[in-house]
Amino acid sequence: MQHLNDQKLLKHASYINGCWHYCVNEIAILNPATGEEIAKVCNAGVTETELAIQSAKKALKAWSAKSANERSTLLRNWFDLMMANQDDLGRILTSEQGKPLAEAKGEVAYGASFIEWFAEEGKRIYGDTIPASSGDKRIVVIKQPIGVVAAITPWNFPNAMIARKAAAALAAGCTFVVRPATQTPLSALAMAELAERAGIPAGVFNVVVGDDARGMGKILTEHKDIAKFTFTGSTEVGKSLISQCATTVKKVSMELGGNAPFIVFDDADIDAAVAGALVSKYRNAGQTCVCTNRILVQENVLAEFTEKFIEAVKALSIGNGLDEDVTVGPMITAQAVKEVRKLIDESISQGAELTFGDYDLSIGENFLAPIVLSKVTNDMPVAHYEIFGPVAPIISFQDESEAITIANDTEFGLAAYFYSRDIGRVWRVAEGLDFGMVGINEGLISNAAAPFGGMKQSGNGREGSKYGLDDYLEIKYLCMGGLDK
Repeated sequence: MQHLNDQKLLKHASYINGCWHYCVNEIAILNPATGEEIAKVCNAGVTETELAIQSAKKALKAWSAKSANERSTLLRNWFDLMMANQDDLGRILTSEQGKPLAEAKGEVAYGASFIEWFAEEGKRIYGDTIPASSGDKRIVVIKQPIGVVAAITPWNFPNAMIARKAAAALAAGCTFVVRPATQTPLSALAMAELAERAGIPAGVFNVVVGDDARGMGKILTEHKDIAKFTFTGSTEVGKSLISQCATTVKKVSMELGGNAPFIVFDDADIDAAVAGALVSKYRNAGQTCVCTNRILVQENVLAEFTEKFIEAVKALSIGNGLDEDVTVGPMITAQAVKEVRKLIDESISQGAELTFGDYDLSIGENFLAPIVLSKVTNDMPVAHYEIFGPVAPIISFQDESEAITIANDTEFGLAAYFYSRDIGRVWRVAEGLDFGMVGINEGLISNAAAPFGGMKQSGNGREGSKYGLDDYLEIKYLCMGGLDK
């Protein structure tokens, strides 16, 4: 961290109502690659969360009263500052989360792109006029900010997950309170520092860091002054938070678990499919909700794909994300490694084969080398559960119908991928997959212009695109009568 160009980006306290709130108790932030402590952050709790909500409520009236152009200018300032500080933000992110520095800088640019997008999209919140049933009436529909928004975000994308939510909320005229993951709060606090520099008023953007997940989560979901709650994380936790939000009938949006299939048909460009599977599977050490979880390959190209895929995996370099040429960093904790290894072991006991991978990597307890498993079936643990690690299970299938059946055989429906050059098949499979996002001959599908979100138990709502503002707006119907007098 001593290599930061701007040391003021390294913050150690929650950001509430435009002030840094220090306290006695602290949380140690560790580099997952080395286990070394990189910073201490003050451990806030329910009291600070309540204060942040009060501050957001107080700031709401003035912020929502600003013109769309005024809010756009401030968001654009925030975007410009994030891009100007991309190197430092990337280094902070890698140090606390572990992903390779190039990936971390890419995440910063990706997160900033949502701020840029909604800075413009906020100027296009349109209403409607509707033909009335009688001549003495007029029907007008307007859209207004929903109010104070609360968010809980995960450790795997500590910059982008906040930017996607906060940018839309602020552009819509809402104020925002976020509790980032305690493993990775430094990125959120650096974003708050830049938001302040951008001129975003006190109370509009608040970051509360603390390890009382249950207590802070309860107040963010049940507080009467929170109008909207948004969460990215596991389906299990998401269900609990939805239940808590029901006590005050809050609007919720959820980006939950995934089990993404990656289908390779026999008419695919195999080399392109290998490249797409590689980036989709091993990005962020497989710790991504839209990462490929199962690779489905048609039988007559199974051998060719597997051979080429393993050769590509061999070229990956695992290590400290701050080191040059590293392409796969550590997992977030040693416990996460153990959980993934358990899925591997159980699947091998059921007939899967370890085709490639150094299972007993010695460079650190948080590391797991990229692994390829063959002879996998869809009922094995590595196919049934979200892996969240650098493990690629390969499943064979006979025909298009079987591929779609296997792919849809999951409670999740976030992302899916497939490779084919048959235009008829492209449409049939794309429409047949029960997933909110489908990559066709493409392994990276996320961008600010597209709606990000899932179906089934992968959640509800969309982030990014013109649809991303909807969850932060209320539709109000105005009926004007007596106009014929």
